Amino acid sequence: MPSVHSVSYSILRQQGLDIVFGNPGSNELPFLKDFPEDFRYVLGLHEGVVVGMADGYALASGKSVLVNLHAAAGTGNAMGALTNAWYSHSPLVITAGQQARSMIGVESMLANVDAPSLPRPLVKWSYEPSCPEDVPRALSQAIHMASLPARGPVYLSIPHDDWQCEVGEEASLLPPRDVHHAGAPSDTQIDALAEHLDQADNPVLVLGPEVDAERANALAIELAERLCMEVWIAPSASRCPFPNRHACFRGVLPAAISGISEQLAGHDLILVIGAPVFRYHQYAPGRYLPDGAHLIHVTSDAQEAARAPMGNALVGDIRAVLEALLPKLAQSDRTMPDPLPIPSPANSGEIGRLSPESVFDVLNDRVPDDVIYVKESTSTVTAFWQRVEMRHPGSYFFPAAGGLGFGLPAAVGVQLASPDRRVIAVIGDGSANYAISALWSAARYNVPVIFIILKNETYGALRWFSKMLDAESAPGIDVPGLDFCALARGYGVEANHVETRQKFEEALSQALDASCPMLIEVPTTTIEP
Repeated sequence: MPSVHSVSYSILRQQGLDIVFGNPGSNELPFLKDFPEDFRYVLGLHEGVVVGMADGYALASGKSVLVNLHAAAGTGNAMGALTNAWYSHSPLVITAGQQARSMIGVESMLANVDAPSLPRPLVKWSYEPSCPEDVPRALSQAIHMASLPARGPVYLSIPHDDWQCEVGEEASLLPPRDVHHAGAPSDTQIDALAEHLDQADNPVLVLGPEVDAERANALAIELAERLCMEVWIAPSASRCPFPNRHACFRGVLPAAISGISEQLAGHDLILVIGAPVFRYHQYAPGRYLPDGAHLIHVTSDAQEAARAPMGNALVGDIRAVLEALLPKLAQSDRTMPDPLPIPSPANSGEIGRLSPESVFDVLNDRVPDDVIYVKESTSTVTAFWQRVEMRHPGSYFFPAAGGLGFGLPAAVGVQLASPDRRVIAVIGDGSANYAISALWSAARYNVPVIFIILKNETYGALRWFSKMLDAESAPGIDVPGLDFCALARGYGVEANHVETRQKFEEALSQALDASCPMLIEVPTTTIEP
């Protein structure tokens, strides 16, 4: 009779989950015993780093990824990173080791009491099988649940003595199972959407991360050009769904109720595709919509559609919606928008610390056309979008929930999933410390990420908020005295400290020519988000 262990690995192999991101404890060793040669294990030194790497891998590859965590404490360590994965719709299949079944009730050491409750509400589904024979079926369900729309992480707690148990022959039915989503819109729904767009005098398009995740970028460009629409990126942008130097591009919407209404004033129809309506951050109450505006929301996430405070929604496959919609629309006779002006180059003869704008100008001039940016410098978001051109799908990743600790590990995962593209991580010095041990994984597996640390010795975004909230005297805002070159070298990553634009250009060229991870520490000024 086959074992839970052998059938589970057959399921993982058949479903394409042959890379495991993990940090093992004693509860996980029975799963990892006799680890198959055709699988790959990627070790992170902290569970937050493990989930961050898996998140980056899932975002860049578009595939489900297996994560192996350790019981309650390990799962708890991963919760911050799990918040980002939840809001980025990353299909993570998270397995966590559990104590032996006979030891759970007495709350022995490393028992995860009420395990399914622990990761909620940051997972689509959470479960602990009631018996060993149910483990393979539950694993199969978890894999399919993670990848069905709206995608997202799932959690499975597995007692460590289950792996050696035998299962019936019927378990052989599980590995080849396929579960497909068929969410095409009806002709009636598409006709109604096309009619709304045809009748609008001044429609505007707002795009979210799901457009990039579904590689529907080209369809969004065609829609904008067909109707000569201005295009905004939804607030709190975690991906780049539209080329930011296109004539229709207007920028990223502010994450504030009143700010969005101000930017969209004058438009009578707001079409939002692949984003929540909306991810607010700054408390700036006001009208949800400008006067005379109507909103239509297209998303695969029923929860996003249901919780929106305004507008009508169509829940379905956004790529299918766009493919069906475009043939229904005639070319508009409206004038195409004028492209936004490109900011003037930053002063190349700066004295003292470099400005982030100067760093971004160098990046834009020197890196490959298809580079992928993983960014976690929250105080420089606006400057980055203005100065760094992004034209290809899958070119930009930012923490979807704003949870710090995303950037370093996610960059490692993105590079593992995208070996044919260069990955550059632009990280603030405050953010970097949340997951600094990701540098060890980059060095251990020779993942050639270029890590650029913008070192302004403060939490830049928090410094800005302290001014807004009249709390500049609050403690804990500054982080002086960090030596990222020493930290990087300690983890096995080559590092350079640079203080001038010329030295940064030289260090960047060296890193681009290298086939190993490298870190560049750049002291910079502090700017507003």
